[in-house]
Amino acid sequence: MAQILVIYYTQTGNTEKMAKAICEGIEKEKVQFQLKKIQDTKPDDLLKADGILIGSPTYYGSMAFQIKELLDKSVTFHGSLDGKIGGAFASSANIGGGNETTILDILNAMLIHGMIIQGDPSGDHYGPVAIGSPDARASRQCARFGQRFAKLVKKVK
Repeated sequence: MAQILVIYYTQTGNTEKMAKAICEGIEKEKVQFQLKKIQDTKPDDLLKADGILIGSPTYYGSMAFQIKELLDKSVTFHGSLDGKIGGAFASSANIGGGNETTILDILNAMLIHGMIIQGDPSGDHYGPVAIGSPDARASRQCARFGQRFAKLVKKVK
């Protein structure tokens, strides 16, 4: 059975709320998933998943250093994530606060690993974003993202 790993870092709880909404979407597809805080995640955990979602708050237009550290450590098994499905989500303090650059930085690392990334022609194209605490729109986008991601993982698996 397909396995999805949802990893996130949160300082205020906003990115955690997004991760939980994403998991609600994954559940609709009846796919197994694991929700993990970054501090409870080891690089080897990435190897066990068919799909990997990473969420981060935006700091200076990019991901939190805790997320970057995990990605940097994943270089020890470069090439082993080839063909796995990847995705990202981000929160920031304000509009134009760097959500898309944060997501793209995470996706760039996933692409270097050879991972498969799915865009979204509707809504949040690169991955879900929230300004502060996720509002109803952001929560819907997260659930949609989780469900679409799970469908893709099932197809590829």
